[in-house]
Amino acid sequence: MSSEDTVGGLIQKAYDKLNAVDSEGALDALEKALGIDFDHQEVKYGLKCLTWWLDHIKRAGDFREPYDKGAFILSQWKPYYSFLDRFDGHFSVCQFAIRRYVFSAALHYFSDVLGDGANEHDPDLLLLVGRCCKGIGNYGESLKYLEQAARFKREDAETLAELADVNALVGENRAAKALFREAFFADCQKIDLRSMESELIIRLRDRVEEMGYTGPELAEWIPVYGSLWGVFSVKRELKQSELSRLRQSIFALENEISHSGGDLNPLLKPRLINRYFWLVDHYEHTGEEGDAAEDTMRKIRIIDESIYQWYTR
Repeated sequence: MSSEDTVGGLIQKAYDKLNAVDSEGALDALEKALGIDFDHQEVKYGLKCLTWWLDHIKRAGDFREPYDKGAFILSQWKPYYSFLDRFDGHFSVCQFAIRRYVFSAALHYFSDVLGDGANEHDPDLLLLVGRCCKGIGNYGESLKYLEQAARFKREDAETLAELADVNALVGENRAAKALFREAFFADCQKIDLRSMESELIIRLRDRVEEMGYTGPELAEWIPVYGSLWGVFSVKRELKQSELSRLRQSIFALENEISHSGGDLNPLLKPRLINRYFWLVDHYEHTGEEGDAAEDTMRKIRIIDESIYQWYTR
């Protein structure tokens, strides 16, 4: 019996087919493996995941334009994560092959839109192409497109986070830390945490999650603990306009919290603390460590004593 006739060999053949964007060949290999061992957990897992994506990618045919087809495929990642949450097990090699297949399928449509480069000034398209290149492991191309997108969308959290993630994947940790800090400040709710691939952000996410935070609240606490644990340690001086917006944001959050009564939105506290951190960093960077800095530290202490103690160690 050749290796390709064993369950293990057929599983590997399926993953190789997915990496080559041959979904029919992958499905055939997994079905043959299931015929050999009907109870094999990885085979059943792979079949469920691949069948889910084949059903959803087929629906992309309902759209007329290539851009819409590719965008629809990428929009299915969040429903797919919800689908995965039903399973107890997780086979990372399978998920890697699935990712390569899905992002390659979407990139095929976006490549048609890019054409001869006429659309390379569309930041939304550049972001999606960059995401696809990251998903198939082509980090050099991903950086090229994401850097272009970031020139148009300098304060877009999703674009900055994707750019940070790819920088971390290629070992540019200083740039990654700076970009992640910017992204989570801009709008952490726009960042798809489960699409992040670099160990830098995955470790931080997992550590904060272990503290009991989930969902939208998890995203708000990540920059707080990212600052405390030295992950978001690369900082820059704020422009005067940025400082003005920061102070306005702090004032608005303080008012919202003070008028919340006993019905405090759990997202507000970490959001305000992160902005206090940015303000303190500004004072330290500009040498304005006087009454204003002390007042900000006092506010941090009032809102969360444990965070204050950790921050002042």
